[in-house]
Amino acid sequence: QEELLESGGRSVRAGDSLRLSCAASGSIDSLNVMGWYRQAPGKQRELVATVTSREITNDADSVKGRFTVSRDNAKNTVWLQMNSLKAEDTAVYYCYYRTMFRTLLIGPDYWGQGTQVTVSS
Repeated sequence: QEELLESGGRSVRAGDSLRLSCAASGSIDSLNVMGWYRQAPGKQRELVATVTSREITNDADSVKGRFTVSRDNAKNTVWLQMNSLKAEDTAVYYCYYRTMFRTLLIGPDYWGQGTQVTVSS
């Protein structure tokens, strides 16, 4: 059973930067994808950015050029560096993990408990 522990969420002002961290533990497969989703009040959970253990990234258009996802495979840790934060980035940010086989996602989705990011304008 994989567990994801997030940290780093807090209240900031528009234009500030923030870095989220997520450490995975349990039966972590060598080929996997980790990353971040977010959910704002009254909205569906949406992709922010993910990165595979082979360093292939996938970013939402809304965060391109502002957010950067990175990881350390040896530490099973993923980070989200968020720059030029906007009020619309306010959401609960969830860490995500899923096993891969070649280019396919397999097995269940795993989620962290979520960390709140609030951006005031």
